[in-house]
Amino acid sequence: MKLIILDHYSQASEWAAKYIRNRIIQFNPGPEKYFTLGLPTGSTPLGCYKKLIEYYKNGDLSFKYVKTFNMDEYVGLPRDHPESYHSFMWNNFFKHIDIHPENTYILDGNAADLQAECDAFEEKIKAAGGIELFVGGIGPDGHIAFNEPGSSLVSRTRVKTLAMDTILANARFFDGELTKVPTMALTVGVGTVMDAREVMILITGAHKAFALYKAIEEGVNHMWTVSAFQQHPRTVFVCDEDATLELKVKTVKYFKGLMLVHNKLVDPLYSIKEKETEKSQSSKKPYSD
Repeated sequence: MKLIILDHYSQASEWAAKYIRNRIIQFNPGPEKYFTLGLPTGSTPLGCYKKLIEYYKNGDLSFKYVKTFNMDEYVGLPRDHPESYHSFMWNNFFKHIDIHPENTYILDGNAADLQAECDAFEEKIKAAGGIELFVGGIGPDGHIAFNEPGSSLVSRTRVKTLAMDTILANARFFDGELTKVPTMALTVGVGTVMDAREVMILITGAHKAFALYKAIEEGVNHMWTVSAFQQHPRTVFVCDEDATLELKVKTVKYFKGLMLVHNKLVDPLYSIKEKETEKSQSSKKPYSD
């Protein structure tokens, strides 16, 4: 497990975006080999998405051969509602990059048979070859996706009733009115995310500090579902300084001491421009008379 500690939210967002960029480019996706990326919603990943959009617009990154699977969606909220996760993803990310709409998979919270929709989502992930990198965020109570406290740590995609803490936290997106916040959602399970070949969790802000403490320094506990990723062979937690406030000084010093090593994951920063240059050079015929 890696814990990446940056000074501020903007730096944590940029590090995460650089990591995603390098992973996609090094994977070398193409028509016969798509990179599969799991994605979150919420305020935490917005900075990361902005950097990824910037990389695309600068010609350094392409999502043409990327398939995305989103973590969750509200039940009963119209797809075009400004707070649906369909709207969130399109407005904040997808419409700004070159990803094909048919390669973006988001659960349908208005499906006639919600459990069948969840089962079909699991099958789509399998058909895509599994998730290469699943990016996630957490709530202040340590939930990943909508796997609320008490969720099974081997759970699959399913219908979930939202905890009151989650409803209160999300009320800010619904004019502060609790009655407008959906009480149910479709969500990937903890087991679904654990199946990904790699997991990156973004945790920023002092209000997430106790959850980070539970995820890093205490044992695996279904009341803090993010703690399950202690048992994943390739987990990267990316946080800012504020999120470390509940960690022991010794823990913070230990992981900060590894940053010289961990920064090699994003430095050098790769670009598809370099890949295109390599291709053009290799395609040139050697001189002959």
